[in-house]
Amino acid sequence: MTSLTFSLLVTWLAFALGALSGAIIGWFFKDEKWLGGYGSRERRMVRLSHIAWIGVGLINLSWVVTATHIGVESWTVSILLLIANIAMPLVCMLTAWRKYFYWLFPVPVFSILAAVSLIVPFILDNPPVVGS
Repeated sequence: MTSLTFSLLVTWLAFALGALSGAIIGWFFKDEKWLGGYGSRERRMVRLSHIAWIGVGLINLSWVVTATHIGVESWTVSILLLIANIAMPLVCMLTAWRKYFYWLFPVPVFSILAAVSLIVPFILDNPPVVGS
């Protein structure tokens, strides 16, 4: 399996988990006091965890499209984005459970930033050829 195939699988798994988690938490939204009410930290973080699956999955998809278009592969980028895909929703859920887990947010953030710091030079070194 190539790093891009791996990243594409991670992307679609993240989308599925985003949809599934949204369906699960959506079941409880009819209760206005669920997790302390709409504006509570707990409820906001649970909602953010659901969106994080989709959002980081879109970053992953962007990597696959970019890498395919410019003809590069990188297991390092794929693993960094996998870490972000797991860590961001997990840290959101942990922070919903216990506020002090917010200190873990640098893990997914720095994983994404590290991946981007590797992707940009790939693009600069391998510009796409338009029309080919």
